[in-house]
Amino acid sequence: MWGRRERQLDAHKFTHWLSFSPSSATGMIGGEEISQLVYRLDSLISLSSSIKPFAGKWQSIRTLLTDLVADFSTSSLSLDNPAFRELLSSMTISVDEAETLANACEAFDGGKLLMKSNLDLLLSKFDLQRKTLTELLGREANAHSAIVLSKPPSGAKKDDMALYVKDLHQRMKLSDQELATRALSSLNEVLAEDDKYARIAAVDLPEVAGTLILLLSSEEEEVQHLAAEAVSLVASHPVYRPLLVLSGAVNALINVLERGSLLGKRPACTGLKKLTENSDNAWAFSAHGGVTAVLRICAEEDSGGEILTTAAAGGVLKNLLPVKEIRRFMVEQGAVGIFLKLARSEEEPTLVLGLELLQAMASQDLAARKKIAEEHGVVEFLVQLLGSTSTKSVSAALGTIEALCLSPGSLLRAGFLHSLLLLLRQSEMLVLEPAVAATARLAAISEEASREMGRTGFMSELMRLLRSKSVEGRALAAAALARIMGLKRNQRRFLEEEEDGVGELFSLLGPDEKSAVKKAVLAALLAVSWSSVGRKRIAQSGQIQRLEKLAEMEMGDAKRILRRASSGRLWSRLADVWSF
Repeated sequence: MWGRRERQLDAHKFTHWLSFSPSSATGMIGGEEISQLVYRLDSLISLSSSIKPFAGKWQSIRTLLTDLVADFSTSSLSLDNPAFRELLSSMTISVDEAETLANACEAFDGGKLLMKSNLDLLLSKFDLQRKTLTELLGREANAHSAIVLSKPPSGAKKDDMALYVKDLHQRMKLSDQELATRALSSLNEVLAEDDKYARIAAVDLPEVAGTLILLLSSEEEEVQHLAAEAVSLVASHPVYRPLLVLSGAVNALINVLERGSLLGKRPACTGLKKLTENSDNAWAFSAHGGVTAVLRICAEEDSGGEILTTAAAGGVLKNLLPVKEIRRFMVEQGAVGIFLKLARSEEEPTLVLGLELLQAMASQDLAARKKIAEEHGVVEFLVQLLGSTSTKSVSAALGTIEALCLSPGSLLRAGFLHSLLLLLRQSEMLVLEPAVAATARLAAISEEASREMGRTGFMSELMRLLRSKSVEGRALAAAALARIMGLKRNQRRFLEEEEDGVGELFSLLGPDEKSAVKKAVLAALLAVSWSSVGRKRIAQSGQIQRLEKLAEMEMGDAKRILRRASSGRLWSRLADVWSF
């Protein structure tokens, strides 16, 4: 009733099977342990038949377990075969997990989604282990004498490509580590060269992807590293990611992070970064303890450490931050301190990563934002970074300051305005635009900051930036200028210091200028029009007709400027035309 190959293996028959291998008591797993493993498989088959919750899942698991027991009864594999020893080790772990899940199902009281995910993962593991055992049977004796296929040329037929992958797949599982490593390297080479190979490995020959996931638990560092690299290459294609997840890739990659080699952690992080771009996979990642593992990698980073590994781990965390529950868990696990440590790194890529993580966390969570802002010395540290020679560091620091919504008072005390003015005098657009945007926002919310900006030369720098080649740069500069001139003393200072300022503003109202720039410039001219001197200069500019055309285009600030300018005798006739 459990499938086509239902068989029970008694102790006598299994002992007879062991006698074919003189060295069976040696190696990673001894003969007694193998007997115990098969006994546990039989016990698990019996136990699972009485479980009512998720009965369908357990039926599928029983079928696979029965097939495994039957395969063991006909096996002549030696424990000298590393691939066989590795398979037995992974099966022992899977049986441990199955027994735990069986007991949990018998007393099931909630958590249906997680339990279903765990059973699916267990099912995929046993399925892969059964396929691996089947392929290992009878193949070891003639493996080295097999013909080695050449890599198909560019533009080869799909059948030839599939045959080549199939041949590599056979060699990936050889006991000869050198041959297996070469096969993995060749597979990675074609996966990187042609997208068709990813489809072959994931869809046409799914056992290839399954074997790669199994090899992630290899004790050989090079094998584990190459397998993680191959999984990452397949995961580069979003369409194949669900297949990898269903085959247990997420949990297997997390295991590499927790117990694998340093060599394997980098591609493992890269693969997880790609897989967690989907929020559903982010939940699976979190459910299997991945958040803690990735945070640990970031916490252990130092200036001489694996920068690329840390960067990939940070990419995983960025994917997780939008999920509220996971974000809160990260905060509880000390993520703020870890991110600040990264931000204080002497290595620029790590420093920028830390700032980006802080920025992402602060922009999405008020509680986290407050926690970051309250950290001792964080404001002074961020302002100090604005003096860096690295435009990436400066840009990231500005973004973090914006995301934290720091109080104007704390920024002014930390010397933010001085640093901001120095940035406005630079020519690097990557820094200029966020600096101008920060100027506009600060002037809008703080009268004290706006007053200081007028006094310390911000307006002249913004006037210079009005000639920027960037449309967004011109619009931001005009908007910042308008907000600074919201104070009357700044309006007077502008008219005194910038004799041609009104004319320069009008020069940006031409027909070829973008509407975003025109709106920002009109806001600045509107601020000027509050002053009698400003209105006079507007009247003498010779640009009234241009204002009229803009007013006809329903630009409200143009109408307001005209209304203020119409108080003079020269504009009395306009009062009959415009109804304000």
